[in-house]
Amino acid sequence: MTSGTTKKRTTDATVQKNRELAAILEVSKVLTTSFDLEKNLSLVMSALGDHLEMQRGCVFLHDPVSQHLKIVAAHGLTKENIEKGKYRIGEGIVGRVLEKRTPMVISNIGKDPSFLNKTGSRPDKEGISFLCVPIELKKKALGVLSVDRIYSKEHGKVDDDLRVLEIVSSLIAQFVKLWESYEAVEQEKEKLKRELKGKYSVDNLIGLSRRMQEVFENVYRVSPTKATVLLLGESGTGKELIAKAIHYMSPRSRGPFIKFNCASIPEGLLESELFGHEKGAFTGAIASRKGKFELANKGTILLDEIGDLPITLQPKILRVLQEREFEPVGSERTKKVDVRIIAATSRNLEGLVSLGKFREDLYYRLNVIPILLPPLRDRGEDIEALIEHFLERFNKENNRSSVLDKSAMQVFLNYSWPGNVRELENTIERLVIMSPSSVISDADLPVSLSIRRPTSSDKSKSMSSNIEEIEKSSIIHALEKCGWVQAKAARMLRITPRQIGYKIKKYGIEQQNPL
Repeated sequence: MTSGTTKKRTTDATVQKNRELAAILEVSKVLTTSFDLEKNLSLVMSALGDHLEMQRGCVFLHDPVSQHLKIVAAHGLTKENIEKGKYRIGEGIVGRVLEKRTPMVISNIGKDPSFLNKTGSRPDKEGISFLCVPIELKKKALGVLSVDRIYSKEHGKVDDDLRVLEIVSSLIAQFVKLWESYEAVEQEKEKLKRELKGKYSVDNLIGLSRRMQEVFENVYRVSPTKATVLLLGESGTGKELIAKAIHYMSPRSRGPFIKFNCASIPEGLLESELFGHEKGAFTGAIASRKGKFELANKGTILLDEIGDLPITLQPKILRVLQEREFEPVGSERTKKVDVRIIAATSRNLEGLVSLGKFREDLYYRLNVIPILLPPLRDRGEDIEALIEHFLERFNKENNRSSVLDKSAMQVFLNYSWPGNVRELENTIERLVIMSPSSVISDADLPVSLSIRRPTSSDKSKSMSSNIEEIEKSSIIHALEKCGWVQAKAARMLRITPRQIGYKIKKYGIEQQNPL
């Protein structure tokens, strides 16, 4: 053997090794790009074809339902070939490799009757070698990797190819298990989202009254849009449930739903909670942290009790509404967010605006689609339906069979329910758990329920009193702004000097902090 021949063989071996390493590197890169099973495995087969000159190749995975091996990715096969490529465990070379979990090599498929050629992709089988290795992880067979090869002196050796294929099959096995785990998590997420969507859809919110039907109609109309929604109503009327219904009925239902109560956080922490902060932004900021707006990206944020938001933070909320951007505390870097804002309040925002405690421009930006949730005392025809709903729920949760008799039901219908639906829900839960008998009578009810619901005249007086209080506050605010000059204050309020004089006398308003 001449030195030239030896040198050539050494060079050929080096080239082949480099091809093998390049193929393995390419496969590793491909399998870490995403969790798209078919796309990634197809790219793997293409890489083997490009780097190792393999004519055809398939990845078969075992389907536990049908108990067949099916091609999920291939190189050098048509769609029709792929659809035909199905094997039972133990059937043909592919089926036997899965069954025995050991590699097999057919040096010439044209001379081996055990090669079935189910795909029909090899009209001329003579001279083609077929290499097949199991795809397994922790002694569990997941599938089979197969390739076609035509060997010559320049095309390497079978042992070298088997070694590469076993490495590739090991990488595929790890990817398939990760993909299965990912799919299981995604399916669980979708299941939970479907359950939430069902739970918070309008169909599952109780409301037979005309006023609640109007609320539901508004929810149906606004949910598919991007519009900002302002939910108005007393505490306990179900504003959070309506907000969730809007979210889960919208195109953003796959995104997050983040609730933030503006009244529950100390003022000094509010900005950080909403917009996040950088490490070292203030004492105790030992790490960077995302705020609620960033966490709600691609989804919906509910700003509950927006009327309690400090005036100093209101311009930043306005900026998010207008520009969809903000800066975290301690950062000069602007962040963009795609988030739908739903605000909720039990306070009179117009009154707060007139008192200078709430920005007028922010109020108008929030008040795009206002939805007023009526108090329970104004929707008496819903009380029985709500009682039945809560009884069914808490009976099921506590393995009870409690019912209200006529006397108890009448008390419930007469009560004013100042805490609205939340108070009714809590009352039913307490009665189901604590009542000694399954039949709940008026004797079992708390004494507080003896207060009757207000009559229409009572409600008129209450509403009138509320309006008068707002009017009085607005006049005082205008007078303070105008230095207690009544004519200026009247112009500001768009009323006549005689009218403001009458109102000042009616409400007994006296000048404060006289000059």
